[in-house]
Amino acid sequence: QVQLQESGGGLVQAGGSLRLSCAASGRTFSNYAMGWFRQAPGKEREIVAAIGWSGSTTYYADSVKGRFTISRDNAKNTVYLQMSNLKPEDTAVYYCHADSRPYGSSTYYTRRSDGYWGQGTQVTVSS
Repeated sequence: QVQLQESGGGLVQAGGSLRLSCAASGRTFSNYAMGWFRQAPGKEREIVAAIGWSGSTTYYADSVKGRFTISRDNAKNTVYLQMSNLKPEDTAVYYCHADSRPYGSSTYYTRRSDGYWGQGTQVTVSS
């Protein structure tokens, strides 16, 4: 059973920074691509960033390019999302996602219906 546990959300002022963490368990973490999604009230869940199984490929939504960085530490079975220069429009519940198939690249997020979700962590950016 794959389990994903997010942490690091909270309230921050515009222009501030937060780092989200997602600890994974239940299988060999290093073999699977990972991603971060977010869902704002009244909106659909959207991809924020993804990282391939080896860490050599990454993907970012246009809205966060240059401000967010996804990374992974296979020794700690953890994926991170460093968020800088936060904006009020970044306010959402952020979800960690794990690919269901091994050895995927950062583009795996296009088949998000396969895979595993964390419970989400709230990020609120005040203006």
